[in-house]
Amino acid sequence: MGEPIIDLHSDDYFMREALRQATRAYEAGEVPVGAVIVREGRIIARAFNQVEQLKDATAHAEMLALTQAEETVGDWRLTDCTLYVTKEPCPMCAGAMAHTRLARVVFGASDSKGGAAGGAMNLLQFPTLNHRCEITGGIREADCRGLLQNFFARQRLSEKPEKKNGNADPDRSGRNL
Repeated sequence: MGEPIIDLHSDDYFMREALRQATRAYEAGEVPVGAVIVREGRIIARAFNQVEQLKDATAHAEMLALTQAEETVGDWRLTDCTLYVTKEPCPMCAGAMAHTRLARVVFGASDSKGGAAGGAMNLLQFPTLNHRCEITGGIREADCRGLLQNFFARQRLSEKPEKKNGNADPDRSGRNL
C-alpha cells in the first residue's frame, strides 16, 4: 500500500471541527485557536486555547490536543496522525508536533510574525531534527483569520484605560501593547 490520498474535502471537514473548538475559546475569552487530531479518519482529540483559564502559558490548543491524542493512542508517537489547527503553530507547539512525530499538520490562518510552519520559520521541516511533518496551510483561512481578527478587534475596544494612557509595556516599535 502506498501513501494515503489526501482528500481536501476531509481537510475542510476537519478544519470546521477545529473552528468549532476555536469558537469555544472565543466564547471563553481565550485567543480563538482550536485543534483536532485525526487518526484513520476519526477525531481522537479536540482542544481549544485555555491559557487564561488554566493560568498556563503552555495550554495552547495544539499542546492540549497532543496530550489527549497520546493518551488515546497509548504512546507519545503519533506517526499516523494529522493535526488540524486554525492558526499556524507557534515554535513551542511546532516543536512538540515534531517530537510526537505527527505525519501531517494542517492549519488555517498563517502567521508571518510568529508562525513556525513556514510563516516566520519552519520547525516542522527543520533539517537537523529527526522528524519532519508534512504541512498544508490555508484551509478555511478566511474563516480562521476572521475569528482571530474579530477577537482582537473586540479586545482593543475593551482595553483598560491605563493601556490607552500609555502605561502599558511598549513593543519593539515603541507602540503600546
